Amino acid sequence: MSDKIKITLPDQSIKEADKGSTVYDITGLIGKGLQKAALAARVDDVPVDLSAPIDKDCSLSIITFDSEGGRDIFWHSASHLMAQAIRRIYPGAKLAIGPAIESGFYYDIDIDKTLTPEDLLEIEKVMAQIVEENLPVTREELSRADAVKLFSSMGEIYKVEMLNDLPEGTVSMYRQGEFVDLCRGPHVMNTGIFKSFKLLSIAGAYWRGDEKNRMLQRIYGIAFPDPKELKKHLDFMEEVKKRDHRRIGRELDLFSTHEDVGGGLIYWHPKGARLRTIIEEWWRKEHFKNGYEILYTPHIGRSTLWETSGHLGFYKENMYSPMKIDDNDYILKPMNCPFHIKIYQTSLHSYRDLPLRWAELGTVYRYEKSGVLHGMLRVRGFTQDDAHIFCTPEQIEGEIKEVLRFSLWMWKTLGFTDIKAYLATKPEGSVGEQSRWETAQESLRKAIESANLKVEIDEGGGAFYGPKIDLKVRDAIGREWQMTTIQFDFNEPERFDMYYIGEDGQKHRPYMVHRALLGSIERFVGILIEHYAGRFPVWISPVQAILVNVSEDQVPFINAMKSNMIDRGYRPQADTRNESMGYKIREAVTQKVPYICVVGKNEAENGTVSVRKRGEKDSVTMSIDEFYAMMDSDIAEKR
Repeated sequence: MSDKIKITLPDQSIKEADKGSTVYDITGLIGKGLQKAALAARVDDVPVDLSAPIDKDCSLSIITFDSEGGRDIFWHSASHLMAQAIRRIYPGAKLAIGPAIESGFYYDIDIDKTLTPEDLLEIEKVMAQIVEENLPVTREELSRADAVKLFSSMGEIYKVEMLNDLPEGTVSMYRQGEFVDLCRGPHVMNTGIFKSFKLLSIAGAYWRGDEKNRMLQRIYGIAFPDPKELKKHLDFMEEVKKRDHRRIGRELDLFSTHEDVGGGLIYWHPKGARLRTIIEEWWRKEHFKNGYEILYTPHIGRSTLWETSGHLGFYKENMYSPMKIDDNDYILKPMNCPFHIKIYQTSLHSYRDLPLRWAELGTVYRYEKSGVLHGMLRVRGFTQDDAHIFCTPEQIEGEIKEVLRFSLWMWKTLGFTDIKAYLATKPEGSVGEQSRWETAQESLRKAIESANLKVEIDEGGGAFYGPKIDLKVRDAIGREWQMTTIQFDFNEPERFDMYYIGEDGQKHRPYMVHRALLGSIERFVGILIEHYAGRFPVWISPVQAILVNVSEDQVPFINAMKSNMIDRGYRPQADTRNESMGYKIREAVTQKVPYICVVGKNEAENGTVSVRKRGEKDSVTMSIDEFYAMMDSDIAEKR
């Protein structure tokens, strides 16, 4: 029997190695640079540690920080490093979970002390000591019963609870020095790999996300192999902090939330409400232009409606408890679609009536746990930019193309140009005829092709009731947001027995498409605030110009100009307070308005205005008509 094994690499080249060689040793045969960068590997597509031995022919791909799954491994290992440091400082701390997340890692801990930012610095120091110790990270396997005994002896009640939820069998854990943690892995080879890390913040988190459980302390962190990458990330996080819509919302007086009367509910202040009104009026105008009709439907419906739609079966945990009215149960609507279907059913439809494009800015209510509520981005009550299309099989391809075109036009008009499509296809356990799925998926695929969009296929990622397209947009600092959804539904037309009369005089089931372009108004405005950092384009700015007087003598001129601007459809604000001109200009700058217009003695006498555009230091004196022409040009160009 040969003592050699053949290793097939991703480029289909083959390396020979001694039987029983570790992945790390084999990586060295490929290249010393790759060996240094390696974090873990996939052997026959199964993730393994670098220390894992290989004793048979196989395929091998090396996982580095920049390859798929690499960051998760690095950050998960960093969470173990942090947990070890915490246990050294606070021996009585109990560890819950410490996963990698999209932007780093966290660990939930149960500790009597309330941690402060200064405590994070102390934890970082101990983490650096463990890095210097360069401890090997090793995998161990033992029976579930033995694992329960081990973690019980350590007082790790949360680990024991997780173990008791697992089936009988073998479990894995990872050890580094005196520290051991329950984990599937894989992990890095040693603690010396962590050269750059930073603990970022502390938050509260209920154990297992359940408000009935104990509140734990969650420590967030980030780590990179290269110090330059860490600095770049921290600079990015600082920019994110500057753009936080909650902070800017307060500074610009756009909205507020009030925990004392209910979390996850948005209060729109006058300027925020003006911004929302501008967007909604534009939304309605463009929908009418694109062949949609606007609907308005109730906020509540009898529970029997939600039984028919199926929401009480598959969406109940996100719905609020029924309220009793006239001995019937009513529920706050989480969706608009059943109401639109009921309108559809008020009359008989022919194939000649289709397609029907019905849109609604409908306010819905969905339960979210308090721990995930986040300003405007994660709320409990929100207004959906919603629409439903009912059409024939012959119309579906054209309708999907048109929806996608309309969506892309709206996003580009709003200043988002980096857009990617995600096509989710038929999952296991889906409902609806196979032919309908095939037709639907093909129409989605062709629409994406015709729009020349970047696309990623999510095989089997569709809802059980239909395939969909999700559009994700990148904002000004490169973050990706999932926004538009174009979703087929083969479930509700069946449940409500929807039909139209075809050319053959027979009943036929219409295609039904759910469609949200902006998603929800609340979340969209939150993202819009962060995208522009509060510096909205002129056409959607709630205040387009602030008019500032130099002395009391110019107040009549300012008031007349303001009235004239309002008559012309502009949105001015006058600041005629008895404050210095410099003070009023500084305050106007902090409000991020597109134009600051100063009127002194000369301007009032000559019928001119001194205009300072946002972001510019110098002012330009011009006639009022020239100022209006400049505004009109900026509005027309969506600047």
